[in-house]
Amino acid sequence: MSDTARAIDALRAGGAQRLDPVRLRHIEALARRATAHQGEVRRLLDARLAQLLDSCKRKLRDAKNEAADPPPPSAAPSALASLLTHIASRDDAAGELKTLRQHRSTWTRLSLDQRLTQALAQVPDNAGPLNTQRLLNQALQLMRDASPEYAQRFMAHVEALLWLDQARLPGARRGGARRPAR
Repeated sequence: MSDTARAIDALRAGGAQRLDPVRLRHIEALARRATAHQGEVRRLLDARLAQLLDSCKRKLRDAKNEAADPPPPSAAPSALASLLTHIASRDDAAGELKTLRQHRSTWTRLSLDQRLTQALAQVPDNAGPLNTQRLLNQALQLMRDASPEYAQRFMAHVEALLWLDQARLPGARRGGARRPAR
């Protein structure tokens, strides 16, 4: 076994794989590449490999020294830590009032129902079974039944997309019309 292979094994045993796996892979790849060359190219590759091995050893040694000497704990907690501790200690601030939660869910459901009713009114009477508006409304109704909160968020996305579609420039494509070729 060569000196380079022993040095790489020593780095791996020292924890270089966890500390800097990319650097270790680079060293291993360079060592494999160096074995395929001879002469001046081999000498340059070996020199670069020695530099990388030394820097990796230093980084590993520094990491071990830092782990051995943990930083001293700060004397006073920060202002943010104090605020978080204060908020966590207050029981009445931690939870939402039951009445407020019920009120919010009621208004969310009513708002969604109102928007779905408005959307249903816009569907043409002669719309076929694959009409986009009809399919969208059916999907929203199913979502509302399964998960009102998700349907509320989804409806907000749909409304944003519809608004963007209507806000397009007058010269832009509309509903399948093609631009004239130039």
